[in-house]
Amino acid sequence: MSFEKDDAVVLHDKHSEFDGEVGTVTQVMETMFGDATYTVSFEEGQETGVPEDQLEASDEADE
Repeated sequence: MSFEKDDAVVLHDKHSEFDGEVGTVTQVMETMFGDATYTVSFEEGQETGVPEDQLEASDEADE
């Protein structure tokens, strides 16, 4: 599943301080291999270069 700017997502990265938190996609970047990486903003900061497989659509996106 790909995500677009302003989508609400849950980050799943045990090495991140934002693991399990809901954030908002603020930027979508395409790698030279055609894969997408994302910048996700949270209340306390942001994560950049997040691969698609570490993101999940948030239930908050439906609200």
